[in-house]
Amino acid sequence: MSDTKDASLTPDTRQLHEGLARVWANPRGLGALTVVNHTTLGLRFMATGAVFFLIGGLLAMLIRTQLAFPDNNFMSNETYNQVFTMHGTVMMFLFAIPILEGLAIYMIPKMIGARDLVCPRLTAFGYFCYLFGGIILTASLFLDMAPSSGWFMYTPLSSGEYSPGSGSDFWLLGITFVEISALSAGVELVVSILRTRTEGMALHKMPLFAWYILAMALMIVVGFPPLILGSILLELERATGMPFFDPAGGGDPVLWAHLFWLFGHPEVYIIFLPGAGIVATLIPVFARRPIVGYGWVVAAIVIMGFVSFGLWVHHMFTLGIPQLATAFFSAASMLVAIPTGIQLFVWLSTLWLGRPIMSLPMLWILGFLVIFVLGGLTGVMLALVPFNWQVHDTHFVVAHMHYVLVGGMLFPLLAGLYYWLPQVSGRMPSERLGKWSFWLIFLGFNLTFLIMHWTGLLGMRRRVFTYDTAMGWDIYNLISSIGGFMMAGGVALLIIDVALHFRFGKPAPQNPWNADGLEWAMPKPPTPYNFVSLPRLETRNPLWDVPELPRTLLEGRHGLATIDHGRRETWGSDPLTGKLREVVHLPTNSWWPLLAALSLAVVCISLLVRLYPLAAVATLIAVGFLLRWSWENGAHPKAAPDATVAPGQPPLHSRTMNGPGVWTMSVSHLANGSLYLSLLFGWFYLWTVAPEWRMPETSPLSMPLLVAAGLALTLGVLLLAKLVRRLRRRHDAGLRAGMNVAAALGALQSTLLIGVVWLAELAPTESAHDATLLVALLYVLIHALLGALLCLLQGLRVGYGFVSAEVPLEPVVVLRLWYYNLVVYWSLFVAIWVIPTVLGGAP
Repeated sequence: MSDTKDASLTPDTRQLHEGLARVWANPRGLGALTVVNHTTLGLRFMATGAVFFLIGGLLAMLIRTQLAFPDNNFMSNETYNQVFTMHGTVMMFLFAIPILEGLAIYMIPKMIGARDLVCPRLTAFGYFCYLFGGIILTASLFLDMAPSSGWFMYTPLSSGEYSPGSGSDFWLLGITFVEISALSAGVELVVSILRTRTEGMALHKMPLFAWYILAMALMIVVGFPPLILGSILLELERATGMPFFDPAGGGDPVLWAHLFWLFGHPEVYIIFLPGAGIVATLIPVFARRPIVGYGWVVAAIVIMGFVSFGLWVHHMFTLGIPQLATAFFSAASMLVAIPTGIQLFVWLSTLWLGRPIMSLPMLWILGFLVIFVLGGLTGVMLALVPFNWQVHDTHFVVAHMHYVLVGGMLFPLLAGLYYWLPQVSGRMPSERLGKWSFWLIFLGFNLTFLIMHWTGLLGMRRRVFTYDTAMGWDIYNLISSIGGFMMAGGVALLIIDVALHFRFGKPAPQNPWNADGLEWAMPKPPTPYNFVSLPRLETRNPLWDVPELPRTLLEGRHGLATIDHGRRETWGSDPLTGKLREVVHLPTNSWWPLLAALSLAVVCISLLVRLYPLAAVATLIAVGFLLRWSWENGAHPKAAPDATVAPGQPPLHSRTMNGPGVWTMSVSHLANGSLYLSLLFGWFYLWTVAPEWRMPETSPLSMPLLVAAGLALTLGVLLLAKLVRRLRRRHDAGLRAGMNVAAALGALQSTLLIGVVWLAELAPTESAHDATLLVALLYVLIHALLGALLCLLQGLRVGYGFVSAEVPLEPVVVLRLWYYNLVVYWSLFVAIWVIPTVLGGAP
């Protein structure tokens, strides 16, 4: 099929193209920092992730150089520990997750028939948080202040006593900053997949890649907050002496391991799922038939997502946990092989029943199948507790982890790179250079890590800095190092290949792989708005079943083919059926995401150098930028003051009461709730396990003040719910006054909570009990202040005419926050006052 750019267009269609290009244009020069378009931001995520991959790879080569020979003095012990820690940190936090999220940000709207993600400014904010957090983390290397406690920062090794410098602080604050980015992208992807699919794309017709990304994003939303909480608690312990992980003060270092691996093991599947999504997308294309067992794959994705959260303790088998827990988590670790096996059999069956065509992307897929299956087999071995005891913390575990992560993520990612490269550049990749790169990386990888299984069985620990020749590890480490440099040569060739591709690659046809996906139905390179018109789809394989679709889309024969209103628009659809609900109007380019991220970067740096007043000021500035950002919504002149839509179209989402903003707030509460439940887990864990935990006989908290604060919150929720019900009936009389009253009730709750903290006379630096209480109270206080502030803001917006019975969405969003605050507050009241009082302070 010829490229759609060559299609003949009528004058009206050309005018439509010009109008879309004008409205969706990306500014140049300094204005490029304001871009919010998902195509540009996805490429930025991936390019930045590639740079961090090269940094992590360089650190890996330093490690292999140090271990190539016995008694090597290439690096000192301290330098080696920094390099070792930063290699794992960079690869896991700055490369793997961000580059996969970048791919999802780039591809998902194109696959589901949308013009952009649902919250474009949130995507931009997430990118800048990622960039600044990554710079802060890697700067520690050049300042010779890098963390040296290992990339999972086990306490007490990472605590102030054993890591007195700033290395651990760089890790804790930098990772927290980066994970704000990951959570932003996770929320964005979940809501976009559920609520902005094109008309007719029901859940059971959604591309499998979108299913994988939906599962990944939900797992990020739920799985990352435990580590954020752990990082906050450990930084508080290092900065102020709160003993969350210090046994002498009633803490427990094993709590850190729980919080880290509550995040850490789901992260393995967070990394694997997008890679598997690439495999499930490419195999049907090159097998020349639809995938076998679509429903089985979806079920396997869902099961894997759930089961992965029940495996974290298998990283802790050697910490002395109870035998019953050991048996449970061992069984769960083997159980996860079932959904993995389902996917493998589906992929192989699709190839068996199809007419496979060997190509460069398929070469990387076959490499994935070999490496990942081997990694899965060693994973089942490690699930057996007696064997785990023998090889725990050895090179065997290092080799297994690399087989799973590199096999499950890097090889599919490179397959996707070669597959989608024509979509980005309009040019075809080089088969010859691509194959040379593959074989160097494939053989080098196996030479490096297959041998490491043996050195692990011979007893070589993972953090060994040097070794004596009498250990018998010499030849094996030399072979591994040779393999590592061979792999590095393959990566270098890959970089050269991609760089030459953009200059010398052959022009690509419209659908170079004869693929079935909607992403191949647009011009190459893609326009900022993706589709001139948005189609109605009734099939999982649109380009195979409707081959003329690229042409009709370009000619504007489908939905939203108007631009005279000057808005950026995409469809809002039902999350289950794909039926149209509303027209989602999207924000345009903005400085607010960059300014907010810069302010948070100043907060991070201020905390690093212990300039707490500057951190407080920067925090207030960041809040101000975020509130100013939120001001440009709804009926604001820079958003959509004109609600006119074409005849037959649904209303604008800001003129409804169930738009994507409500879903965004709800999904955000999944992350918020995960952090809160992790805090409750820490409270009960220390109470029941920590040997020096001391629970006072009577609670230091004032019950009358706690109840009064809860009543103020409850009255505020009832008032807001009444206002929203009136808006549903199209009545907005008294809306501004009601919002102001709700803000006053939120302020009253905040004041009462401050009184609770003040009268309690807690000693948070002496007791883990008091420290945990203080953190819990500050958590609900921050949410009370936020609820009051947002209600006050809504009152102002009512006065400006931005919120009314005609524009009713925002009060619904604010009500969701107050509902969350209500559940959290009363459940916390039960946990920190009722239960301790009933039990009389006894564990």
